[in-house]
Amino acid sequence: MTRILGIETSCDETSAAVIEGAGDDVRLESLVILSQDVHRVFGGVVPEIASRQHLTAIVPVVTRALEDAGAAAGSIDAIAVTNGPGLVGALLVGVSFAKAYAFAQGIPFLGVHHMEGHLFATALEHRDAVPPFVGLLVSGGHTMLVDVPAWGEYHLLGRTRDDAAGEAFDKVAKLLGLPYPGGPHVERLAKTGDPARFRFSRPMLRRDQGPADQEYYDLSFSGLKTAVLNAVRAGTPDDAPHIARAFHDAIVDTLVEKTARAVQRQGRARVVLGGGVAGNRTLVAAMRARMERLGAEVYAPSNRLATDNAAMIARAGLFHFERGERSPLDLNAFASLPLPGLATAP
Repeated sequence: MTRILGIETSCDETSAAVIEGAGDDVRLESLVILSQDVHRVFGGVVPEIASRQHLTAIVPVVTRALEDAGAAAGSIDAIAVTNGPGLVGALLVGVSFAKAYAFAQGIPFLGVHHMEGHLFATALEHRDAVPPFVGLLVSGGHTMLVDVPAWGEYHLLGRTRDDAAGEAFDKVAKLLGLPYPGGPHVERLAKTGDPARFRFSRPMLRRDQGPADQEYYDLSFSGLKTAVLNAVRAGTPDDAPHIARAFHDAIVDTLVEKTARAVQRQGRARVVLGGGVAGNRTLVAAMRARMERLGAEVYAPSNRLATDNAAMIARAGLFHFERGERSPLDLNAFASLPLPGLATAP
């Protein structure tokens, strides 16, 4: 059995976790997530503030995670740390700490891709959320639809051509006068809206599209944001719940139908959701209802594992550690980074 310490500092959560296991038989021993509420004042993440907050929090967060796991000095076999993509200053805090800790303890460490971590997150709670499956990654910075025949082998089906789904939620929330982060607030307000008052087109979703079409799996949310902006400007404050409902319905419908296309085309019986927007309960319910008709099971993480967290990084790190991979001490952090093992779907 291998014990991995995970560290995640890619954006505005300082997180550390300890897992133990082998293969897909993994136990989560501890998970600490410290969110930086200061960014709510600015309506979005301020990179410099995020980096300074990580510097303050990283030592106590890691210490608490080790204590919660009962992990004494020398009991950790390796460290897994997010080294991209994300805010470079924030990433460097986690990467630098991981290097120093690994060097001091004489143990290896591994750089982990943030979005690959999200693919692994759900498997920590659902033992059947393992390949083969279609994965939908929906976060503040990325939206990707991938086919996963095996861990480490990712076939890109589609991705957003502009804004990520989470970013669209945050910007629409700001237009509607809602707090940051916007996703939960938009979902809550949308439940009180009348679905018949407004309707926005489902972006890049047409019935005449086929698998050879470049738009068959791809997504786009910038036009949807513009439609919301125009509705807000033309409407009144009383329209806010109805605009939120129309936007929310358009996002959910688009994500569900694009995923359904992938399930049918790839012949998969499992769908795994990952990323912060995977915590949207309306999306999960709609996805399950649609996939049930296709004979596919949907696995979604809890809110704790949907957000940026170190448990998913430790889990992805364990996979790479067992394959004999190690990172050098000159590993760097990157704002953008290709998903390892990613290839265009055949």
